[in-house]
Amino acid sequence: MDGRDVSAAGGVTIYEVARRAGVSIATVSRALRGTGPVAGATREKVMRAVEELRFTPSRAGVSLAEGRHAANGIVFPNLSGPYFAEVLIGYEEVASELGRSVVILSTKGRDAIRDLVRELAGRVDGLVVFGSTVPDDVIDELVASSLPLVLISHAERPGAVTLRSENLASARALARHLLGHGHTKFAFLGAPYATGDDVDQRWQGVREVLGDAIEPVLTAEYTVESGYEAALRLLGAGNRPEAVICSDDEVALGTILAAEELGLSVPHDVAVTGWDDIMAARHARPALTTVRQPMRELGALAARALDQLIAGVSLEDSHRTLATEPVIRRSCGPHSEEVAYRGKVRPHEQHPQEPRAGESRPR
Repeated sequence: MDGRDVSAAGGVTIYEVARRAGVSIATVSRALRGTGPVAGATREKVMRAVEELRFTPSRAGVSLAEGRHAANGIVFPNLSGPYFAEVLIGYEEVASELGRSVVILSTKGRDAIRDLVRELAGRVDGLVVFGSTVPDDVIDELVASSLPLVLISHAERPGAVTLRSENLASARALARHLLGHGHTKFAFLGAPYATGDDVDQRWQGVREVLGDAIEPVLTAEYTVESGYEAALRLLGAGNRPEAVICSDDEVALGTILAAEELGLSVPHDVAVTGWDDIMAARHARPALTTVRQPMRELGALAARALDQLIAGVSLEDSHRTLATEPVIRRSCGPHSEEVAYRGKVRPHEQHPQEPRAGESRPR
């Protein structure tokens, strides 16, 4: 590489800035990006050289000088559905602010996932992996390679930053709320495979409260279609559950559709709850009781954490759990706070700062 490889629009190269400031091109790059360890006096020299030479850095040139790709990789199991879309929006917004492009790999229906992930890892400066999408042995390889790595909705792992939303406490609160309605027979629809991921934790939380009163029921996927098909079998059989706790909102919306087709009333014949608080949850009829999690914030936090790792910043908190909150609506039954008035039900508060009709917080 020579000085012509890393230039600005006006023809001045990053090498010339480095020579004027008496530092390396990597130091110039870190100073310009505002990332990585650069002493204050050194940063001043760099910025003075930039001003004197009227240097305007190109994003590609700075990345090339650092030996980087200016791209992050992110591995999702599936790009369809509102949950993944929200997380990805939060991630992309921050990555764009940081001047990084995003290379996305969706593993659904793909063969040779191990090879695809390894190939992607060689084309990016750092990688975000969602849940149990990538086999553990490949995760071990990525950690051993020292590639900056962030795991979303994953158990803590040495050598990687792990981020997830809280599941256990909110699942317990949701189960206790349903017990307060007097329900005694439950099903958990969308059962996990003991992977330690988010759905697995939700199952653990409700099981701690409900014990043998709840049974797991598998769905093919965490989608409206899979929820609908599984709920048709579950609710159409004898001795159906009084309440169905679903792994996510999409499965829950499918369950409501199945109940309607079977001539069952939600919540009078069967109560239904979800998880995520996607937009459709509040507009469903009845509005869906669920657990709100900060989906965009999760993606944004992952993008910032990965950028810091790429810049060589050591993160003191390598594992973070974001708060979640049960949101009680009509799909789990009438609530003790409700006051009947001429056949209508008084609107309830969904969130202390965001009142919305038809909702209430658990007592």
